[in-house]
Amino acid sequence: MKLRDAMKPGEPVTIGSYTFTSESIVEFAQEFDPHFFHVDAEMAKSSLFGGLCASGWHVCSAAMKCNVANIFEQSAKIAAAGGEPPKLGPSPGVRNLKWLKPVFAGDTVTYAMTFNHDRAVPNRPGRNICDLTYEGVNQRGETVMRFDCTVVEFD
Repeated sequence: MKLRDAMKPGEPVTIGSYTFTSESIVEFAQEFDPHFFHVDAEMAKSSLFGGLCASGWHVCSAAMKCNVANIFEQSAKIAAAGGEPPKLGPSPGVRNLKWLKPVFAGDTVTYAMTFNHDRAVPNRPGRNICDLTYEGVNQRGETVMRFDCTVVEFD
């Protein structure tokens, strides 16, 4: 089965949600993005954001966590029904990454993936490149993050 057989082009599919806590925001930021508005709640009050907010990289990492969990879940369902799930490989890249709204402690972001189209890889029989869009929406219905990417698919 190909990804195009499992998903309708242009239709977003929810892949999971992640709730950002003060603790998770600070823990991630201390290791990977230690700007003061990600690690110090008191200092963050005087920032442009007005409070402790998650790193955009944390928001993207949570999207990938949901994505991988969804891939495993959907693959297991397809296999249990006697089908062969899509064989997805690495991503050759991300485009148009935008952090549109800050994500604060207590926010829950629900992520969706949209399959846009695929194409054969020239000179590489049995490989396709799938074009996807990921989006994260908070509990207020505000889009907080969006990016486009490609992923290699194997026969």
